[in-house]
Amino acid sequence: MPVFAYQGVNRAGVAVKGERSAASKAELQALLRRENITISKMSEKGKEFALPTFGGGSVSTKELAIFTRQFSVMIDAGLPLVQCLEILAGQQENKAFQRILTGVRGSVEGGTTLSAAMRQYQKVFDPLYTNMVEAGETGGILDTILQRLSTYIEKNVKLVRAVKSAMIYPVSVLGIAGAVIGLLLWKVVPIFANLFTGLGVDLPLPTRIVIGASNFIGGWGGFLVVVAMIAIGVGIKSAYGTPKGKYFFDALLLKVPLVGPLLRKIAVARFTRTLGTLISSGVPILEGLDITARTSGNAVIERAIQSVRKAVESGRNLVDPLKETEIFPGMVTQMIGVGEQTGAMDAMLQKIADFYEDEVDAAVKDLLTAMEPMMIVFLGTVVGGIVISMYLPIFSLIGQLGSK
Repeated sequence: MPVFAYQGVNRAGVAVKGERSAASKAELQALLRRENITISKMSEKGKEFALPTFGGGSVSTKELAIFTRQFSVMIDAGLPLVQCLEILAGQQENKAFQRILTGVRGSVEGGTTLSAAMRQYQKVFDPLYTNMVEAGETGGILDTILQRLSTYIEKNVKLVRAVKSAMIYPVSVLGIAGAVIGLLLWKVVPIFANLFTGLGVDLPLPTRIVIGASNFIGGWGGFLVVVAMIAIGVGIKSAYGTPKGKYFFDALLLKVPLVGPLLRKIAVARFTRTLGTLISSGVPILEGLDITARTSGNAVIERAIQSVRKAVESGRNLVDPLKETEIFPGMVTQMIGVGEQTGAMDAMLQKIADFYEDEVDAAVKDLLTAMEPMMIVFLGTVVGGIVISMYLPIFSLIGQLGSK
């Protein structure tokens, strides 16, 4: 029996490597998968075999949703699996996705299961996707599972779009405000400053502050501000890349007024939708909680779900640990409790997800409604303040001339 050397990561995300005896690569993949080890590289006594991952990050969620929907229709129509993959790969405009589907088809033709073949491309087919496909293959309901997956991905795209739409307006307004203020301080204010110097008038405090800011921006100050902003951005990004930094910033975001409640609703919608989809597809509850935690998108939510998973693993029910996290609203935990008692957990989770997705849409509209006057007041106050401060000395000069 050949011996294979392998490298991969376990469920905790820790890199592992070793050697195992197995009849084939597919058998070793199945063996390690049962141990929650995802293989990234495998070789057999002088023969190297690297699982290809080219182009994985260039496939959009929308493309994946369309592929999954078309795949489910073809499987439901009775087309062979390899033929489905060949047709779908051939019609892909995204060349990276086309190569990935061709690679999956080749692995399936070689005797690998569809889920194992998809696991070779983790940047496209995440653990939620591959686990659900595996459950569909095992239960003989792959077409149904793919339909559920496509629905899940489409709803997730809608959720992400709602969040992005909430961010576009304030970011745009702040960007325009920054550009206008910078232009005023850089080009307009110096003209007034030269005029006031020539007239020899006494400048009030607001005018002196604005002229000082203009001199700062016009000199090395503008460059220093840009450098400082880039440094802060890089620092935040680096800190966010560490577990402690990610947890700190995610916890901070949950406490921000207006934004925090919206993020909490998004987390509830994603948690219930993901867990409900996994449970209805036959994925065990512990594995479902683990996948849900890793796809939550928030370190605080992830830690809370992992603590729930440990409690369930020790024999407790799902409701009490959820309450103890203080992350999920009382209504959510009560409805999950009812679903747990009646044996309709998956249906109850889907209903909660539908409700909270509607809540997210409403919260986004409320957030935009609340931020619009705030942004207008901010922009008017700053720009108007600069303009008024420039005219104060002129008003003072006119008053002095009138008194003469």
